[in-house]
Amino acid sequence: MANNPGAKKAIRKIARRTEVNTARRSRVRTFLRKFEEAIAKGDVAVAKAAFVEAQSELMRAVSKGVVHPNTGSRKVSRLAARLKKLDKAAA
Repeated sequence: MANNPGAKKAIRKIARRTEVNTARRSRVRTFLRKFEEAIAKGDVAVAKAAFVEAQSELMRAVSKGVVHPNTGSRKVSRLAARLKKLDKAAA
């Protein structure tokens, strides 16, 4: 158990950051889910719009330190590849 004021404050800070980071991670997952649903439907226009939003949200999470930069880049790259594949199939 935290015994000095500094350690108690650290616990409070960690609790606040955990809450914020959890919300950010959840938000990223929501946008990824929307992209997945658009891909599943096969709607290219909706998928492109969802991709832009998902990419933006992922990169925001990276800038806030919620997601590692390499993880964010890898996810965006894979989303882009799937979008490109859908686009070719639709054309």
